[in-house]
Amino acid sequence: MTHVSMTPLAALPSPTTAVWQLGPVPLRAYALCIVAGIVVACLVTEHRLRQRGVAPGAVLDIAVWAVPTGIIGARIYHVITSPEKYFGTGGDPWKAFAIWEGGLGIWGAVAGGAVGAWIAARQLGIPLSVVADALAPGLPLAQAVGRLGNWFNNELYGGRTSLPWGLEIHRMDPDNPGHALRDDANQPILEPGLYHPTFAYEALWNLGVAGLVFALDRRFKLGRGRAFALYVMGYTVGRFWIELMRSDEANRILGVRLNVWTAGLVFVGALIYFLRVRGPRDYLIPIDAPAPAAVTGGDVSQVDLSRTGKQATTVAPVGYQVVDEEQFLAYQETGVRPDGPAADDVPATGDQPPGHGDQLPGHGDQLPGHGDQLPGHGGQLPGHDGRPSEPDRPTGGTDAPVGGDRPAGTGDGPGAGDGTDAPAGADRAGGAGDRPADRDS
Repeated sequence: MTHVSMTPLAALPSPTTAVWQLGPVPLRAYALCIVAGIVVACLVTEHRLRQRGVAPGAVLDIAVWAVPTGIIGARIYHVITSPEKYFGTGGDPWKAFAIWEGGLGIWGAVAGGAVGAWIAARQLGIPLSVVADALAPGLPLAQAVGRLGNWFNNELYGGRTSLPWGLEIHRMDPDNPGHALRDDANQPILEPGLYHPTFAYEALWNLGVAGLVFALDRRFKLGRGRAFALYVMGYTVGRFWIELMRSDEANRILGVRLNVWTAGLVFVGALIYFLRVRGPRDYLIPIDAPAPAAVTGGDVSQVDLSRTGKQATTVAPVGYQVVDEEQFLAYQETGVRPDGPAADDVPATGDQPPGHGDQLPGHGDQLPGHGDQLPGHGGQLPGHDGRPSEPDRPTGGTDAPVGGDRPAGTGDGPGAGDGTDAPAGADRAGGAGDRPADRDS
């Protein structure tokens, strides 16, 4: 048994406590590190999504799905690959739910998080590849922060070493989780010798991967999920050699740790994807983005000013149109959506507000006076008692023009001003003046 006083001077210390009590609520360092990592990833992803045209706040809608499913996937992977701790001799099945004690597999976290992100992306109308590329540098940053939780838990260390950065490891008390075991003198008990801080190696490696993805993505403008594939390749290369240094218990295949095999297979898959998938970076334009109405003939009444204030309050578009960088920059300058095939539109799958997907009353059906005849224009005009219209005035029947400038005299007959004549321009009967600005359908 080795005590603190016998520890070599050149060593990295480890915490003796990984949990603190805030009244009845335990604050666990591992959980706090995970949460901090999630916050970092969300901030980076939000910034990158906005650069690609996604509405502000979308990352929160994605995180609501991706974070829980990622944690569930991470825990499932850990339990499946280390079942003896929970279902073997002396194991406790209920411990499988004690995630605060450590045990989250990154492979399961990425797989589970991808499922949640896919669900959220469908609801928002955002291609999953755009979300993945935006997340690519933020995820390794989150992993680097999360690895600090392993330091507090005195876990995931490597073999013995005499290097100056060798790590002290405490024996943790199984009857008092989150606290070091102490001797009769109330001194924390250390494992003999010093150990490679492999969790710190991985944290530093992840910072390098994040920098690599940032740099290459800015240089080559990677798209179609290739930035995320680059992250996967970078991470798995580091995990491969770091995993070989670890000395904690793990299941093995042909004498090699399971996670080494997993890292190798995932690397090959990411490499194949990166080499086979090509294409420019995708940008997004809201399907319901306001387009400036064309003003012809100097008639400013044709511009629907009522839409400007309402559109400014729109937070979540009903979907997005996928465009290239040139079209996106042009849209930012002019506010006009480019023409594109319908396949480029990615509608959201959630409930859509009226007028988006479902047609407003009078927008799919014909407006009164737009195909159907206005009251009094196909039949008798009020006050005419069945008498034919005067020769110098249009009868207002099926040949009457709709919208635009009316022929002279249309509103000069009996009943003018009583609502029986079709208004000009945007002020048409049946609410046509309230319709949104023209946009591609």
